[in-house]
Amino acid sequence: MEVRSAVKDRRSIRQFLSKPVPNELLNEILSDSLWAPSWGNTQPWEVVVAAGEALEQFKKESLAALDSGQAFDPDITIPELWPAAMKQRYKDVGKSVLGAQSIAREDIEGRDRYYQQMFSMFDAPVLVMFIVDKDVSLEYAMLDVGSIMQTFCLLAHEKGLGTCIMATSINYAKMAHRLLKIPDSKRLVVGVALGWPDNDASVNQFGRQRGELSEFVKWVQ
Repeated sequence: MEVRSAVKDRRSIRQFLSKPVPNELLNEILSDSLWAPSWGNTQPWEVVVAAGEALEQFKKESLAALDSGQAFDPDITIPELWPAAMKQRYKDVGKSVLGAQSIAREDIEGRDRYYQQMFSMFDAPVLVMFIVDKDVSLEYAMLDVGSIMQTFCLLAHEKGLGTCIMATSINYAKMAHRLLKIPDSKRLVVGVALGWPDNDASVNQFGRQRGELSEFVKWVQ
């Protein structure tokens, strides 16, 4: 698979098949991901892989916390305010996701069911958590985690696997630390749901959009 094809064809998968991912394959992808660039080759990232009973318990307790109205407690603040253009893009993809599932704007129950699916990690068989030590400078570490996360997602796509980068996986940080045996000296940055994509699911087929080059790029010569 060409790099360009991997970049353009990879998409967020929101429905997975109930098919396990071999540990050997996941280790191969993670091993290759370690070649991602980082500031000064510091490689500040750490990775926790959750699967099997541990992941099922995490899904169960995350969903229960959501249903009970428990307040979020992420290790790193998740932004709530965005410039207008970014907010519009966020709204647009939300409409596409719900529309692909025929969930109308006024269908509150349908929206709630989808939200519950998010906190169940879309039933993915694997959750890959990227974390950093609290002693590490967070600004550069976040850039580096973004680098290895993108590398991981592209390499997984090359192997036919699907991924979805999920803020919901780190919303209940104390729970994640406890269930996934992550020391309090670490910060949860982001989790990636991983598994074999259900390519027949409509939510994995809707058209995706990106802005024009002129929106983001300025040439100075």
